Amino acid sequence: MPSRSDPKPSPPTEAVPANPLHAARDAFLAHLAVERRMSAHTLDGYGRDLAALCDWLAAQKVTSWQALDGEMLRAFIAAEHRRGLSASSLQRRLSACRSLLAWQVKNAMLANNPATGVRAPKAPRKLPNVLDVDEMGQLVEVVADDALGKRDRALLELMYSSGLRLSETCKLCWRELDLDDALVRVTGKGGKVRIVPVGRHAIAALRAWRDEGTAAHPIDGDRPVFPGRDGGAITPRAIQLRLRQLALQQGIFKRVHPHLLRHSFASHVLESSGDLRGVQELLGHANIATTQIYTHLDFQHLAKVYDGAHPRARRKT
Repeated sequence: MPSRSDPKPSPPTEAVPANPLHAARDAFLAHLAVERRMSAHTLDGYGRDLAALCDWLAAQKVTSWQALDGEMLRAFIAAEHRRGLSASSLQRRLSACRSLLAWQVKNAMLANNPATGVRAPKAPRKLPNVLDVDEMGQLVEVVADDALGKRDRALLELMYSSGLRLSETCKLCWRELDLDDALVRVTGKGGKVRIVPVGRHAIAALRAWRDEGTAAHPIDGDRPVFPGRDGGAITPRAIQLRLRQLALQQGIFKRVHPHLLRHSFASHVLESSGDLRGVQELLGHANIATTQIYTHLDFQHLAKVYDGAHPRARRKT
């Protein structure tokens, strides 16, 4: 007989059914990561936005996506607005929800998309900041008399010369650079590949940086153009911090960040060429509406020229 001190056998535990809201959300995020090849940063944003929706639905006792309708989605957006989210954040949150629901419709999980017709508040149009040509020249003219200086000069010149995104710069390998033909092969958002010209100043800086690396060991085509301390690709955070340091070092007291170089590239090319479609291709924008914001920047420049030059526009002193 078992003694009284023997523990009683615990009853078998029943498997907890998976939350259907979370299951569909996780499958969608896996689809974005594997098939759409979205960056970790973008996936984090989608994850946060969809987690907010799932939490709100759970609080409303909604346990399936089939029970979600347009009125509920409007109530969710209104609740997020009351929590203090800005119009741009609400637009991003609704966009993530709309993408998830559209994916479910495509995969026969839902009969229709309840997000159709749901709109977020309009965000005020905010023009990106840019450096003018003189400021940009001042920034890239770093002293390149040692390995770090050559790396910094090549980094700045390439990002400004070709309008690269931060993520594109980090993962760029030497085999994707053709210094003889002055071209770079860039893999952008969603795995989309584009070929972009590289300016002569950037070519010279990249050659100097490559020669610096070749002195230590031969350059492998798969080696990152800008390696980090461990030899792998440099991290986005490392470039962000270095750009801030270089801006102060070069006497530029604006907030300088990697995307500012891309904005400046687009603005300067459009200002000189007037070719919006060409700028779209150089930037790798899927939709020309994304590129059109730079036409507003160009108009600001033209307005300043007009105000300063036209006899009927100049103000009396």
